[in-house]
Amino acid sequence: MQYGVTGEGPGLVLVHGASGDAESNWSHLVDRFSDQRTVMTPNLSGSGNTTDGGGPLTLDMLVEQVAAVGQAGTAGPVDLVGFSLGAVVAAAAAAKHPELVRRLVLVGGWVRHDDPRQQLNFLLWRQLWENDRSLFVRLQHLTGFSAAYLDRLGHAGLARSLASAAPAPGTGRHIDLALRADIRDRVHLVTVPTLVIGLGQDQMVPVEHSRDLHKGIPGSRYEELDTGHTVMAERPDEFATLLRDFLLED
Repeated sequence: MQYGVTGEGPGLVLVHGASGDAESNWSHLVDRFSDQRTVMTPNLSGSGNTTDGGGPLTLDMLVEQVAAVGQAGTAGPVDLVGFSLGAVVAAAAAAKHPELVRRLVLVGGWVRHDDPRQQLNFLLWRQLWENDRSLFVRLQHLTGFSAAYLDRLGHAGLARSLASAAPAPGTGRHIDLALRADIRDRVHLVTVPTLVIGLGQDQMVPVEHSRDLHKGIPGSRYEELDTGHTVMAERPDEFATLLRDFLLED
């Protein structure tokens, strides 16, 4: 499994979302934490240069990948941050391996995805991924960013963003897992200090899913940012400050 390591100090594992990878989701934020943390950025199966058998992904498979990175990177428990599908993986990892996790942050995640809207959304992703990847990227931009952010990009900036988009090669496998990823039987097992971050303008994973995730984790804290799904691009400063304040809290 491929993963990056930057910095020194206690471990911090950043888990990317579906169709993304460590580079696209986290590269511009690593330096904001590497002064006080050993930042580990794994590429889950289907992303980056991580290789596997190419079969269907399971939640437990990705949980064990994240756990292995946490154990290999530093001594002692790590802080674990997951985004989107990565939040589901991170929550499941903390439930299964509480001894490996010091603090947990879940961003734009969910407990269940069997509601009609999310099934429609991700089935459309799947169809476009198989048949028209240019339209797939356009749909990702349309639902992944807020209207205000797209307006700030402008026509030229949006065109550049669309042209440079490079979904992970295993995106289809990620989508298949996202369609069935359900942690209703696990979230109550999360016992580590947890921050759930909801994204108020999220059209990809509507904010109600983060609120449900917060309700399912005993003692968790909830914060909401007024942004679309891809908060790392829209509000990097506010997002990084929220993470640092929680992770460096003692």
